[in-house]
Amino acid sequence: MTETMSDMNFIPFESFEVGQIQKFGAYEVTEKEVIDFATKYDPQFFHLDQDAARHSLFGRLCASGWHTCAMTMSMMVEHMDRSGRSLGSPGIDSLRWLFPVYPGDVLSVKMEVLDTIPSQSRPNIGVVVNKVSVSNQQGDVVMEFTSKGIFSRQQE
Repeated sequence: MTETMSDMNFIPFESFEVGQIQKFGAYEVTEKEVIDFATKYDPQFFHLDQDAARHSLFGRLCASGWHTCAMTMSMMVEHMDRSGRSLGSPGIDSLRWLFPVYPGDVLSVKMEVLDTIPSQSRPNIGVVVNKVSVSNQQGDVVMEFTSKGIFSRQQE
């Protein structure tokens, strides 16, 4: 069944405040998924072969950074299914991969609102800027980026 726009729960722009924090997710990284993703999108030896990866900087098989982005997006959409959706995004800034992600890691997300910017040209929308931090089960931040989401403004 395809979800229509009228079926979705959208979060109003006004519900965000600078400093607000949301934590969610528990994504378990599997060896099969690491290899499947790398085979299709990032076929480097340290993402594909356990033995060869032992001789890499990472010391063992690790996920592609792009795979980490995809897993994060999956957690973000699952969170939106529960808490509400944006209207889309004009992009991200400052993407940084800080630590390798390994099979067996369990990833989670922390989003902190950095800014809320009402649109000057389109008064019915606003942009929420978030710092997104992705951590493994030990609490190590493995990836960070700044995201921008577009949200509907409440009509007066």
